[in-house]
Amino acid sequence: MIVLGVALLAACTLIGVYLGDLLGIVLGVKANVGGVGIAMILLIAARLWLSRRGRLTRGVQFGVEFWAGMYIPIVVAMAAQQNVVAAVSGGPIVLIAATGSLVLCFGAVALLSRIGRRGPGSAAVEHGGSVIGGDADAPDATRAAPVVAREG
Repeated sequence: MIVLGVALLAACTLIGVYLGDLLGIVLGVKANVGGVGIAMILLIAARLWLSRRGRLTRGVQFGVEFWAGMYIPIVVAMAAQQNVVAAVSGGPIVLIAATGSLVLCFGAVALLSRIGRRGPGSAAVEHGGSVIGGDADAPDATRAAPVVAREG
């Protein structure tokens, strides 16, 4: 039931946009504040809720994942375009803030990659990485693991 996954995405989007508009009114801003983010959080929460209850069928999951994968980049690109147009009139402080946030993000990625670095993986993981990289030979029957028969 892919249609149910699309319906879930649509419901989360509508609720998120409505809550973003309400948040904008409360903050005194004439814009939707965080509606897309709220919608994505609602979608994640709804998917987890359905999964824990055993009601997330394969069709619903496919519908949600497919359209969420299409939806997020499109909406982010549209929001980024609007933000750039509005920011250009903001002056040089916008460039300073953008550069600062970019440097902070690069620093955070570098820090997290150093913290999360682990030792070399197992032989199967190393072989998988070489296959993805295109450096591995074709699988060989002599390298296959022996099959152990269980008695009983």
